Amino acid sequence: MSSSPRPEPGPLVREEDLLGPVDVVARSLLGCWVVTDRPEGTVALRLTEVEAYSGSGVDPAAHSHRGPTPRAAIMFGPPGRLYVYFSYGVHWCANVVVGPEGDGEAVLMRAGEVVVGEELARSRRPAARSPRDLAGGPARLTQALGIGRDDLDTDLLDAGSSVRLHRGTAPSTVSAGPRVGISVATELPWRFWETDAPSVSAFRAGGRPRPGRAGQDGSP
Repeated sequence: MSSSPRPEPGPLVREEDLLGPVDVVARSLLGCWVVTDRPEGTVALRLTEVEAYSGSGVDPAAHSHRGPTPRAAIMFGPPGRLYVYFSYGVHWCANVVVGPEGDGEAVLMRAGEVVVGEELARSRRPAARSPRDLAGGPARLTQALGIGRDDLDTDLLDAGSSVRLHRGTAPSTVSAGPRVGISVATELPWRFWETDAPSVSAFRAGGRPRPGRAGQDGSP
């Protein structure tokens, strides 16, 4: 009995696809595939939850709010670059830089459904017992994909990159609401998710602001 053919992603996302208003671009990334190629194998994940973060001093929850600091400089680079940061000294989070170069905008990849390489993804997250456990939350997503510090500033739009962003099937229904775990700019409905997707992370409001910290530190 022959096995089913492996699912394949659509074409690579183009730079021009990332140049609209940050909330519109974030929503458009739902259904896209994030693909990682490593020596141990390939994992592909279909995005089911994202958050938008604006730049140019508009969004106090964004790392870019204070300009191109050493930590946030990547956010001011070309669209399609991967912005990876260590959150609260515990886990990695991954963002797609969007908007015109110099604007400091990004979309946090919060959750996804593993569509290729589930066995490898589970080996990276052995405690996972459900789709939400496997890649539901930004830390779980990066762990399942094997994304970390070395992937900072990767060009997601380059066919030769080890981490890539591809077009996929857009969800039929999308929900929107406040971003998770932030304590400033909480009124913005800039978290978008595929309605009823089992991988979507649970909402948690943020606590009191921490001095010197913006809110782009999504919880796992």
